[in-house]
Amino acid sequence: MAPSRNPWDDDPDVSDEADLWFLPADDTPEPEVSPLPRAERVALFPHGEWRAAEGALAPDLAALAYDFGRLEERLRGAGEGARRRIALQEVASLGWWTGDRLSVDRLALWLSMQIGATGEDSQALGRGAWAVRRLTGGPAPLAPRRAEALAALLGLTDGAPLPERLADACDVLDDLAPLHPVVQGAVLFHLWRQSDAGPARDVEAAVLGARLAGSMGGAGAFLPLTLAGFGALSAQGAAERRLAAWIAGAHQAVLAALMHLERLAVWQRRAAEGVADLSGRTPPRLVRLLGDWPSVSAPMAEAETGASRAAVQRNLDILAGRGLIRELTGQGRYRVWAARLA
Repeated sequence: MAPSRNPWDDDPDVSDEADLWFLPADDTPEPEVSPLPRAERVALFPHGEWRAAEGALAPDLAALAYDFGRLEERLRGAGEGARRRIALQEVASLGWWTGDRLSVDRLALWLSMQIGATGEDSQALGRGAWAVRRLTGGPAPLAPRRAEALAALLGLTDGAPLPERLADACDVLDDLAPLHPVVQGAVLFHLWRQSDAGPARDVEAAVLGARLAGSMGGAGAFLPLTLAGFGALSAQGAAERRLAAWIAGAHQAVLAALMHLERLAVWQRRAAEGVADLSGRTPPRLVRLLGDWPSVSAPMAEAETGASRAAVQRNLDILAGRGLIRELTGQGRYRVWAARLA
């Protein structure tokens, strides 16, 4: 009687396929098994749950939309400098949530003159400058060119394949297209935070959500979110809870922006009266510059007004002496000034 053959025997003489018990038969179909199961994208933000949340929070949403309309009207009348001021404040506040912790003054100096960075915070300043530029410019991420707009806001190369997370976000937003832009902005914010763990994830999520939510006021608008705290960004749980926090936090931020613009308008009237007796074009130009930017250095004032360094310094000292502006550094060199708002 022949000895039984070891199934792990690698003897080259073994050629009988019937003895290769571990191989499937030729007529056995290969099982179709995905290596990593994928969750349904829409299940993360189900249409019905967010539609119900929008309906439940309709009065709060209407109140936010009304005050945001007031803010947009004020910004359009005040010029791009006022919008930039609000964006700088928004990004500085956002930095305390993301961990970058940059002051408005440092952001303004970096954005205007590319000065003020150190080796430790150069990346944070770069992210902050990106956020300010994207809040105040670039296309709104709206259908039907939503993917192209998001790619442009993120600085992706034209013609390059879209990252999977961007395509996924567009699919979800297209499914939620009937919802209000504020609701869509909240969805985009939470979805983007779940899709990536990079250092820029949180600031990108907030900027993209703010631009989409702000599109209710026009393609170039953004919705402030953090000027009065981080409640809009911190909620977890069900759709209604997240949306309620998003609306409430944004509403408080909009009211804070309106208050800041009112204080700025009061200062501009007071400053115009305060320099009315001064000759030359430099004093009113400095007043406009200090209204457009939250902080101004002497080189920046020289470049923006076209005046000499001596004329700029002399007029800044006059404005400070009249209580219209304040010097921020307390130093004899590399000084920075800001409007003294009431």
